[in-house]
Parts: sequence; C-alpha cells; structure tokens
Amino acid sequence: MNEKEETCSPTGVLEDYFRSSDSETCSSKEPNNESDAQKNSRLSSRWHNFVQLLRRRSKKPLNTMHTLNVLNLSRRMSASMKEIIASKFGSDSDCDLKSPWKNFTFYELQAVTNYFGHENLIGKGGYAEVYKGCLRNGQLVAIKRLARGKPEEITADFLSEIGIMAHVNHPNTAKLIGYGVEGGMHLVLELSPHGSLASMLYGSKEKLHWGIRYKIALGTARGLLYLHEGCQRRIIHRDIKAANILLSEDFEPQICDFGLAKWLPEQWTHHTVSKFEGTFGYLAPEYLLHGIVDEKTDVFAYGVLLLELVTGRRALDYSNQSLVLWAKPLLKKSDTRELVDPSLADDYNSKQVNLVLLAASLCIQQSSIRRPSMSQVLELLHGDFSCLKYMKKNRMPFFRKASREELTNAEVPKTQPGMN
Repeated sequence: MNEKEETCSPTGVLEDYFRSSDSETCSSKEPNNESDAQKNSRLSSRWHNFVQLLRRRSKKPLNTMHTLNVLNLSRRMSASMKEIIASKFGSDSDCDLKSPWKNFTFYELQAVTNYFGHENLIGKGGYAEVYKGCLRNGQLVAIKRLARGKPEEITADFLSEIGIMAHVNHPNTAKLIGYGVEGGMHLVLELSPHGSLASMLYGSKEKLHWGIRYKIALGTARGLLYLHEGCQRRIIHRDIKAANILLSEDFEPQICDFGLAKWLPEQWTHHTVSKFEGTFGYLAPEYLLHGIVDEKTDVFAYGVLLLELVTGRRALDYSNQSLVLWAKPLLKKSDTRELVDPSLADDYNSKQVNLVLLAASLCIQQSSIRRPSMSQVLELLHGDFSCLKYMKKNRMPFFRKASREELTNAEVPKTQPGMN
C-alpha cells in the first residue's frame, strides 16, 4: 500500500473543534395535548376494530388478546402510531383485515421451523427469539417470536412493531411477508442464505471481502437515512447492530427488528425513555446516562457497526471488552494496520478504509451534537468532505492532509464497491 494513503488520526479530524464546543444541551417541546386528545377520541373505534379483526382472523381464541385492556393500550401508544395502523388496515368494523401480508396459522409456523426446534434458532434477545424456516415454495424466512413479558405487553409490542413496519418500504430495510397471532405473536420476514451480518462476520469460515463490507456500510447508511429523513414520520431504530442487519442474495444490507423503534414527532428534539433496553456495546452515552433517544442514538450504534466491519471484532467481545474503547486509542495514533481485520491481509481499498474509519470516529463521539447526521455520513463515505466545510480547516489536521492526498477526489464507487 502507498504510504501516503495511511491517514493521520481520523479521530483528530475535529479534535480541536470538539474541545472548544459547548456542552450538549437537548430539550423537547411539549406535545400538543389537546391535539393528541382529539386524535385519541377520533381513533378510539379504529383501534378497537383493529384488535377485534386480529382476533377474528385467528382460528383459535387468543389467550393474549383476552387480557388486552384497549384503553390502557391506547394511552401507551401514540396517536400517530394508531393513525398509521388504522390507515394501513382500514377502520370499518365490518371490513376484513386489509393486510398485504399473509396471516400464518400456528401449525404453518411450527411446520416450517420444525416446531421451533433449537437447531432453527438463529437469534435471541431480551423479549424475542428468531427462528429460521423454509416455506413450501422454498422461500427462506426469519420468524420472530415474541416470547417474554406480560400478555398485554407482548400484544402492545407486536402491534407497535407491525405498525412501524407497515410504514417502512426501502431496499435497505427488511421485508415483512407475514405474521401470526395464534399461539403467540409472530412476525415473518424474508431471509437469504447469508443470514445476518453477525453470522457472516463471526460465524462463517469464509471471511467477507472488503468490497462487500464497504457495500454493507453504504447500504446500512442509506437505510438509516431513510428511517430518519425519508419516512413520513421520523423513526429511531434504537437497536442497530450486526445481528439486526440481514444480507440479501447479493449482500445488500437490510435493517430488521423494529421492536425497540420509536416514532419521533416533528416538533420534538428527542424522546426520554425510562425503561432501559438495547444491546451493550452499541449504546450511546446520552442514552445510558439520561435515557435520551434521537437520531444520534442510531448514529452512534452505526459508528460501532463501521468499526466491526473494519476490524472484524465484536462490539463487545467474550471478555466484555468494548470495541469502542479498544479502537479509540488506535484511531488517535492512526494505527490503521492494527485496526484492519487481519483476515483481510492487504486485500482492501485503503482509501475506502480511511473513509470508513473517519466516519466511524465521528459517529462514536461522546457528545451527540458532535456526531454527523446520516446524510453527512453518506457524503463522507463517498469521499465528499463538503459537509465539514462549516469548520475551520486550521482546526482539522486530518482534513488538510486528506485534501493534500486528494482523498476527496478518490474514485469511490457510489453503488457497487469494487474488490481489490
């Protein structure tokens, strides 16, 4: 590799600027209670009808539905969420469930997962289990089974997640093909033989080529940008991690598992949540300390994901060592060779690696206001530094060096990254 392509510290790009920045302040405007009350009143019957329709579609009575307190659920769910679900499935009590997805029976789900056998278990979280299955037509699926919690909480989580997925449609988000409400709450998603990014990075004997890793970095960034800015309502995923990135046949990344996702009203700057949920190793400092959730929460987790793609290391290894804490000193010393996954040897595009490390170092900043937006991240990954021009160049040593090395003019593919 050309020595000129070795960068100085990516973390040092904004070091001086960060040092002189004001401490982060984050506030939220009060939601319009009168407006919310009006929406709750207007949509109360719609919400009740949706629950009734789900109940009628099941051939067997749902034990979980019998314990559902609709009024309590309505208070817990936002009016915007109810409106999305009502508009997606219809609101008339005498209509059938107008769903674009297949309603699987419990017998069908058992059949495709070998009765939810352990050998088909491909993922497990605090509140759900994910099983691999194969439909009669040969299509591979991932079946998410909500397995823990009180019955009414499981139902609320199911409705929340399916409501968000009803609103999401992007090449870099997972495709929901069905659901099941017999014997519990189930979501059925498309699955390719590649499985998740975690399984490919850590469970496969064959290591991912750098070109594929770079493609995954770009696609995941596009998916997050869509969630944050492309949807009709802002969606904060809250659980971006390697296990929640599915890979299509051509290794196109698809963000999945919206179980912790939050709607963020336009007039709010953030949510403040009291219930601690998420995956250690990916959690942003402001969430750990104050329960603050906004787009920058996802940006931090995405930065950790970028470090995983470069290093081949887990966000939290088996000795509970944090990848972020391990990588930060190496980023500051510009020890690129130590950061890059040894399995790649020298078979990688050093300019692309430098861009990914630069983006990662900015995404994992402790203060959320110092992190870039996902639109800025995409610009950086494509070698476009124009988003950094609002900062003085004399405070950006890495920017000056990168400019001298004509990194901004590097031929970085925008769609299909090349292999070395």
